[in-house]
Amino acid sequence: MITLYGVVAVSFMMLMYALEQRARGFIAAFALGCALSSLYGFLSGAWPFGVVEAIWSLVALRRFRDTPH
Repeated sequence: MITLYGVVAVSFMMLMYALEQRARGFIAAFALGCALSSLYGFLSGAWPFGVVEAIWSLVALRRFRDTPH
């Protein structure tokens, strides 16, 4: 079940990353995808992955905040 969750979370994150240039909302969705992927990392015991994805989530939130409407 955790593996399936991970596949969905990482796939969502990658799709949102690919769509970021289309609209500002996709940056926020990418941040969410990174947070979901981070949770997967911690749930699966891959804490370095979880930490890195949490950092990417914060970076994406900052980009979302700094991107004009």
